[in-house]
Amino acid sequence: MKPFTLETERLLIRPFRRDDAAEVLAFSSHPEVVKSTGDTMRTTLEEVYDIIDNTWLKEYTRYGYARYAVIHKEDQKVIGFNGLKYLPEIGFPDLGYRFLPEYWGQGIATESSRAVLNYAFQEFPVNKILGFTLPNNQASMKVLEKLGFLLWKLAPYPGDDNDLNIHWYHLLRENYERS
Repeated sequence: MKPFTLETERLLIRPFRRDDAAEVLAFSSHPEVVKSTGDTMRTTLEEVYDIIDNTWLKEYTRYGYARYAVIHKEDQKVIGFNGLKYLPEIGFPDLGYRFLPEYWGQGIATESSRAVLNYAFQEFPVNKILGFTLPNNQASMKVLEKLGFLLWKLAPYPGDDNDLNIHWYHLLRENYERS
């Protein structure tokens, strides 16, 4: 992966580095953040280093993309992530984002997602990008719909051993380019 930084009015978006670990821990261990994602809470720096080293850095090398650090220009700190994650069991990447609660409701998810989608459709041969939300995450549904994603189906997440139907959204390259 070639180094890059995406810039929006309020944000810088770049690949994660190991020295982001403390800031990643802040949003990965926050109960409100974890509750809205369905992910496992990370409570130690060791767990975060594992995600950075063995997930994100490896995905950058393997696919050319992964989740990216989102830095608030004014604060100059990592406030969350946005980016793609390739899902081999489905054959498409998903757009995912996560931010500290003090940045919710400010349009950060939409702003960073637009930058990531523009980058993804310009740089990678992806024709469809998925988005997943828990049934109670209305804010995330609004973000995806604002970006042009369409609700595709309600179904469990692949590999999950529960019966929770999550909202599956999809965005086709051709629809994004027309918008």
